[in-house]
Amino acid sequence: MAEPRPTARTSGRVRVRALYPGSFDPFTAGHLNVVSRARDLFDEVIVLVAVNSVKHPGADAEERAAAVRAVLPVEWTSVTVAAWNGLTSTYCRRHDVGVIIRGVRNATDLEAENQLAAMNQSLGVPTVLLPAQPELASVSSTAVRLLRT
Repeated sequence: MAEPRPTARTSGRVRVRALYPGSFDPFTAGHLNVVSRARDLFDEVIVLVAVNSVKHPGADAEERAAAVRAVLPVEWTSVTVAAWNGLTSTYCRRHDVGVIIRGVRNATDLEAENQLAAMNQSLGVPTVLLPAQPELASVSSTAVRLLRT
């Protein structure tokens, strides 16, 4: 497995930028928890609001990115939000991102995320899987959307 790509050296320590991609339609408490925990592991976290042609979100990527920004605590200065229409690995290469973060709620997620991780690894970007906190494992964007309607 490849090492996460460093983004800069500071005082002899390698800084690593991490990317947390997703459609975030909507951004849930589970997503916020993953970002919070990723902040403890990496120097910088980018929440990447991605366009997924399989999904049909209720808002465009820029609107979803603005919604994510609105719920992130202002003191989380190491977290940024961006919208992107393209391969996650391409974003990583263009923006010096060393690792992808993915949240995993259950065995079904794990299987799908392992496949994505293998693909991104083959494209040169390793993935770190963060298991959901037990109290958040049942929260999904789909369930939240259904509750809103």
